Amino acid sequence: MTVAWIDAGNGCAGDMLLAALVDAGADFDVIGEGLARLRVDDVRLTEEVVRRHGLRARRIVVEAPETRHARHLPEILGLIGSAGLPAAVERFATKVFGTLADAEAAVHGIERDHVHFHEVGALDAIVDIVGCALGLDLLGLLDAGVTVSPIAVGGGTVTAAHGRLTVPPPAVLALLTTAGAPVAAHPAARELCTPTGAALLVTLAGAYGPMPACVPVKVGVGAGTADAPGHANIVRVVVGSAVEPDRTWVRATMTVVETTVDDLDPRLWPEVLAALRGAGAADAWCAPVTAPKGRPGMVLTALAADDRVDGVCAAVFAHTSTLGVRLSPVERRSLPRDSVTVDYRGRPVSVKRGFLNGVVVTAQPEYEEVKAAAEATGQPLRRVLEEVRVLSSQ
Repeated sequence: MTVAWIDAGNGCAGDMLLAALVDAGADFDVIGEGLARLRVDDVRLTEEVVRRHGLRARRIVVEAPETRHARHLPEILGLIGSAGLPAAVERFATKVFGTLADAEAAVHGIERDHVHFHEVGALDAIVDIVGCALGLDLLGLLDAGVTVSPIAVGGGTVTAAHGRLTVPPPAVLALLTTAGAPVAAHPAARELCTPTGAALLVTLAGAYGPMPACVPVKVGVGAGTADAPGHANIVRVVVGSAVEPDRTWVRATMTVVETTVDDLDPRLWPEVLAALRGAGAADAWCAPVTAPKGRPGMVLTALAADDRVDGVCAAVFAHTSTLGVRLSPVERRSLPRDSVTVDYRGRPVSVKRGFLNGVVVTAQPEYEEVKAAAEATGQPLRRVLEEVRVLSSQ
């Protein structure tokens, strides 16, 4: 499976991403032929190899006539829809502009179709978005797994159609906030991520984070216009083949949260365990022990992923009488799993299945659903459990 990683640690603009895609192997002439189908004023693209902070990169220059025509979303979508572009290219470009319109509408408090696309409605931005869609299609990335790094937005101020604005400008911040995209700190006192760049990234991203496990096969480096003194003004695109995971089991580093309690009403323990699972614990249990002075007590244990530990600790303190917890790292190995729903005599029953080397080795029906099916059909609970397990393996 093809995967890609976009390094936006120094920001991203539409022309930078387009240049990176061309540098990674997307045919520049084919992109130009596709853009020529747009019914817009004369637009000319050229490419050149440049250096940014000592690094080689490719730059795409979009030459378009100046226009004061502020385009609305329906007009832009009409241009894209009438260009006879490949269906996947048209869908992606349309989605990017729709995402931009939603962000602009949110910051201005108007309907999306009433948005005046000032900077992003210029001809060069239309070319950037449709050109990127064409380049992504040529590289087979429109249906690939794309991961985007945390996005650098920069700092300082920028002059826009609405005057002087603090970086990031409102549209960029709205795009990243809506998408839940992580932002990377950066020392540059200038705008690093444009609205067009942000819209392209959040539309593309299937995930955010470091480069996924893969075998890199193509690397493209796209340059921005300026050669900033403090950083390389580039965006990188890495295209690779996904590394197949170990199908035997899944490894994960987790944390054991543990405490000993000897003064809690024992009737509360079921609710305590439910609260820990509700707080994100992968598992939670308790075991009887003899506490100081012969008092009966319980050792409460929970297993939690690193990003859930604080929530689980808070639940322990909120629902028990303990004053402290013990934390220790562990490695967990678990079976790959899925969940299926089977039809048992007209009643749906969910079943969790675990796989070892691709073979189902355990199947656990949801007990409450099995109980409801047994009551509805008049069958013994034990028989329903057995028959549902058989159905889930078929």
